[in-house]
Amino acid sequence: MDFLLERFATVPEDIAFIDNGRKVTYGSVVETTNAFTKIIQEKNIKHGDIVLLLGDYSPELYCFMLALAKNKNIIAPLTRESVVERSAIDEISESQWFIDFSDDIEKIKFESVDRVAENEITRKLLESNDPGLMVFSSGSTGTPKGILHNLARVCEKFSTPRKKTVAITFLMLDHFGGINTLLAITSSLGTIVTVRERSVKAICEAIQDHKVELLPTTPSFLNMLVHAKPNDYYDLSSLNLISYGTEVMPQATLDRLANIFPNAKLQQTYGLSELGVLRSKSRDDGSLWVKMGGAGFNLKVVDDILWIKSDFAMLGYLNAPQPFDKEGWFNTQDKVEVDGDYFRILGRVTDLINVGGQKVYPAEIEEVILTLDNIEDVAVYGEKNALLGNIIVARVKTRTEESIKDIKKRIRKACAEKLTNFKVPSKVIFAEDELYSLRQKKVRS
Repeated sequence: MDFLLERFATVPEDIAFIDNGRKVTYGSVVETTNAFTKIIQEKNIKHGDIVLLLGDYSPELYCFMLALAKNKNIIAPLTRESVVERSAIDEISESQWFIDFSDDIEKIKFESVDRVAENEITRKLLESNDPGLMVFSSGSTGTPKGILHNLARVCEKFSTPRKKTVAITFLMLDHFGGINTLLAITSSLGTIVTVRERSVKAICEAIQDHKVELLPTTPSFLNMLVHAKPNDYYDLSSLNLISYGTEVMPQATLDRLANIFPNAKLQQTYGLSELGVLRSKSRDDGSLWVKMGGAGFNLKVVDDILWIKSDFAMLGYLNAPQPFDKEGWFNTQDKVEVDGDYFRILGRVTDLINVGGQKVYPAEIEEVILTLDNIEDVAVYGEKNALLGNIIVARVKTRTEESIKDIKKRIRKACAEKLTNFKVPSKVIFAEDELYSLRQKKVRS
């Protein structure tokens, strides 16, 4: 990790962070990191201790993470909006410290537990004397999976700086993609604009006020953005790159996005917490076909499923069977189409709906419904059925009031024209709550 601080020291006057309007230089990042290193030593946080770190994006929190990494600690970042319970993470991680972080040094709370990590994977990392990073799955289908990375290996990807840019921290701090954004932007001496709220209004204001050039986000958020008609209210002309990933992008949303931001490049990204984030290149701005890979990544397709071998892969799950085959390949569970060097991601096998023995991808149906007038958004999922196993349900949001009878008729007609019969929704309902999780990903339930 030392190369980062050495690089920061070469540009002490450059702006590293804009946090609630406050500008923080790279020189300040180095000084603050060194100050936190002393505090860590004073608190007797030992090399190899596992630290649960609760906080929000801020320059100070980033500096504290750098100081923990220098101290060879294993860091498990948590957000105050975490989708995983602290008690579950505490048990899986075998942590020795819980730190409730505050940008005010006097208000940082330190709690220690006398405990020795027994997990075999953790023990191997400790023997390497490298810092670690723990992230956790959402646990939406049960107990969250603990994912352990060698943080030094994660940082190797950023040893060569890229073009610097001004970017927003959209993906959450406890998400691998959020950590990847922090490291990617700062390692290239760019500027991070922090946001505490992920509403369309807050994001657009930050882009306008700070001339943000890069927005890394999710298709679900971008769908909300296009329906908000942002150019009517904000100057977003500084954006030159919008990257999207973590879920399937509907073509209808991508088309609308291209019309709203004709001067911004639209780039699909691909990554998994277990493997890291691959380099990617969309075929063009209006295409869902993407070339993926880069140094350290190998890809293959087996029975239409994408497999990846990564030099930056996790060390393993802390509380689940290891997912790699004997040669180190990981089954992503993503079904893909292939055209030369390009892939089109159709969706996770785990999202498949079984209708009378036929396999249905929700995103395929959502794509058709999103093209209809007055449809703001839709989530498609399966509902148990004694005869068919499952029936298709479409949960919709409309821009203006419309009867459910008319909505259902229009949706069924459009789907029948473009899809096979078993993919036509049997049930259409209005969404009474949000269609997105805290991570701004679609909830299909």
